[in-house]
Amino acid sequence: MRYSLSLAGAGLVLAAAPAGAETLREALAKAYNTNPTLTADRANVRAIDENVPIARAQGLPAANAAMQYSENVYNDANTLSNPKRQIGIQPQLSVPLYAGGGIRSSIRAAETRVDAGRLSLRDTEASVFSSVVGAYMDVIRDEAIVSLNAQNVHVLEVNLQASRDRFQVGDLTRTDVAQSEARLALARSQLQSAQAQLIASRESYIRFVGTPPGKLEEPPALPNLPADPEVAVDVALKDNPALLAAQKSRDATVYDVGTAAAARLPRVSAIASGNYFNYFDSLGSGTQFGLTQTGKSATVGVQLNLPLYQGGGPTALIRQAQARRGQAIEQVTEVERNVIAQARSAYAIWKSSLQVIASSEAAVNANKLSLEGVRAENSVGSRTILDILNAEQELLNSQITLVSAQRDAYVAGFSLLAAMGKAEARDLGLDGGALYDPVVNYKRVSHTIWDYAPAPAPKPVATRTTATPPQTAIVTKPLDPFLDTPVDSPATNPTDSAVRKR
Repeated sequence: MRYSLSLAGAGLVLAAAPAGAETLREALAKAYNTNPTLTADRANVRAIDENVPIARAQGLPAANAAMQYSENVYNDANTLSNPKRQIGIQPQLSVPLYAGGGIRSSIRAAETRVDAGRLSLRDTEASVFSSVVGAYMDVIRDEAIVSLNAQNVHVLEVNLQASRDRFQVGDLTRTDVAQSEARLALARSQLQSAQAQLIASRESYIRFVGTPPGKLEEPPALPNLPADPEVAVDVALKDNPALLAAQKSRDATVYDVGTAAAARLPRVSAIASGNYFNYFDSLGSGTQFGLTQTGKSATVGVQLNLPLYQGGGPTALIRQAQARRGQAIEQVTEVERNVIAQARSAYAIWKSSLQVIASSEAAVNANKLSLEGVRAENSVGSRTILDILNAEQELLNSQITLVSAQRDAYVAGFSLLAAMGKAEARDLGLDGGALYDPVVNYKRVSHTIWDYAPAPAPKPVATRTTATPPQTAIVTKPLDPFLDTPVDSPATNPTDSAVRKR
């Protein structure tokens, strides 16, 4: 049973998988769960999440303790200023009260970049899915081309044998046989090239999907493609994840300027510190002056750090942040241009490929009729072997053009949906478990304030392909009975029958 693409809300859903063949839906699900490009980008988003607690930590209390132990291994006299041994412990607590707004700006910049990272992950998903669709369609196309070339070789072998038989009885010349031999040699070389391309396409499929392609089901039709390129561009400018990510990155640079400006402003902190010392009864006769061998103290206060001159560093940081913001603004325009170009070019390729499909289908049907007529005319001597060979080659060329156009139309259509932000994991109903949610990790880490929270070591997620066997160019498809006909076979069409009666 063939499955189909249907819309769910604003996106498309792959529904109803067929039995007995690998489907596009299954290939996309495998890539979603095990493609290293995608799993690596998810790890990158988790790393970006950590910038929020890192920025927030700058505004939280900081506690530390310094401890020192010393042993005087040699001294002339054990005096008040020269004890034999001592230990000192100084704990300190610092609470930021005011930092010129720099901490607040850092947190907001980090949060905005988290949003940009999630959007970038969506763009990566769309890119990986587009690559999977391209690899999937490449295999289908190249299997068809190999099958067509293999059948062409078979037909030319039959033609050559028929030409040799007719040459033996004097019905054909040696030139006719040589023409058949030359065309067969050329067909075999074309078959070898097609087989090499099929192997390359199957290896590319493994690269993106992670497993060798089995018998691939024909893909479903793509739904709700735009009626004109302007509709595609309008949707893309609103929903393309790469453009939205660039806009978020631009927005984050506003806070970077604020963070840099805070370096020129005062900083206020509350300070609490303590001190404990112990001379281990090695202070000599210090007690006669009212001193003790141990002691402790504590202080609290407010510390003001007022920058007066920093060598121009803060101004340089502000200028740098402003320049980075200018760069981010220009990058939004760059991405916007790319999105517009991608949407319009994908639309143009898709529409032109549909026209090529219609023309190629007409050409295939016409070339079949032409080949049938040339064979009939050859049977009564009005056509040569070369005419048959040319007709067969024209039919092969039109069939290859057709399958190539079908591949190009599908890939361009999916690329168009991807440019419009409608071909991501959230839009596809994929089997294989729940979709990856980057918000889960953010909620887990964004407010973590414990220095010794567990940090599990990463483990491989993507599957390796070292165990996959080298791909072959084996294709098992039945031959077309129409083409599997000797040159000198009796004509079966009415025109040829009339010729034979005369």
